[in-house]
Amino acid sequence: MDKRDFLKNLAWSGLTLLPGLEALTRNLDKYSHLPASAVAADEDFWAEVRMGYRLKPDYINLENGYYNFMPQFILEAYMEQVRRINYEGSYYMRTTQFDDKKQVAAELADLLGCSKEELIITRNTTESLDTIISGIDWKAGDEAVMAAQDYGAMLNQFKLMAARHGIVNRVVSIPNHPASDDEIVNLYSNAITSKTRLLMICHMINITGQILPVRKICDMAHAKGVEVLVDGAHAVAHIRFNISELNCDYYGSSLHKWLSVPLGAGILYVKKGKAISKWPVFAPWSAGNDDVYKFNHTGTHPVHTDLTISSAIRYYHIIGPDRKEQRLRYLQRYWTDQVRNIDGIILNTPADADRSCGIANVGIQGISPADLGKKLMDEYKIYTAPIDYAGVHGCRVTPNIYTTLNELDTFVAALKAINEKIH
Repeated sequence: MDKRDFLKNLAWSGLTLLPGLEALTRNLDKYSHLPASAVAADEDFWAEVRMGYRLKPDYINLENGYYNFMPQFILEAYMEQVRRINYEGSYYMRTTQFDDKKQVAAELADLLGCSKEELIITRNTTESLDTIISGIDWKAGDEAVMAAQDYGAMLNQFKLMAARHGIVNRVVSIPNHPASDDEIVNLYSNAITSKTRLLMICHMINITGQILPVRKICDMAHAKGVEVLVDGAHAVAHIRFNISELNCDYYGSSLHKWLSVPLGAGILYVKKGKAISKWPVFAPWSAGNDDVYKFNHTGTHPVHTDLTISSAIRYYHIIGPDRKEQRLRYLQRYWTDQVRNIDGIILNTPADADRSCGIANVGIQGISPADLGKKLMDEYKIYTAPIDYAGVHGCRVTPNIYTTLNELDTFVAALKAINEKIH
């Protein structure tokens, strides 16, 4: 997107009307000559960003992965969309909303590197992926391959397909510290048989933050005649990627996570030519059988959420996609490097910097994840997400771009103190 289009779309999204945004943009422009890697460690830059958030002072929030709440700029743009639609009422809903939503979907397609004919706005990753899983014309004995570390909602959807259609689910387990891409690719490859119809993989495993070699897995599966469904819940606006270059068949994500969109928006990507073989969950009004929009009829819904996506995309560009990714990597490595080699502390996220970004998972020998999470909150006022299944036993830690090094220092000190008391 060139600067002229960027500014034009800023006006459309309403972001130019928000107090303080012009000052933020001007202040951040002072860093435009620096590479993203240098800005990642510049605390003055991120202090400017932090000022745009309203943060609850009761605790340090290190669980941004579930819901990455909006900075005030996006929140105010959201409220303006609520007021607009409430003002225009049925007239807007019957006349304008459909073109507006398609424009927003086209912006998302541009952001993610696919055509606008391949992407729709959904309500979340679960809806997106379950639409594909349930839309296959399954026959008894068909097989699907997935991992124990995949998200529970999708694993349950495959179990539903097994109960309803008699499919066989083959579940592998992803090592927390793989030796190479080949180890992961071969793990999935060995689970595929002549009866396999679908392989589901994570782009970024939600409980550990491990990034999988998606393109290599897709190429392997396609060589065996198997379609690939990618769970990208944590990847959009977290790491830079191009959906088309992944070579997957289907991709779903939630936008209320790292893009900081209001709750209730996600995306579904369906590669051209793939929609025709899948059933929609709800009967469409008029979309053709090979039209991705046949999956998009869910009835009347809060469209103001979808419209705010434009504001979130603009804000993402103001921060800078490269700068954001590098900052998230920097924050994760800042705290994990301090505890990775301490006896008793277990990191469930790969040490290889290319295999993770902002998310990591840490445990302590001798204490359950639930008890560790409770101790961190009760004694140190640090909020995390305890995880205790699928070979992962620790607390998921997800800082955001507003997180400070002082907050992470407090977290590291807490981990060390808890570990010393136990050992």
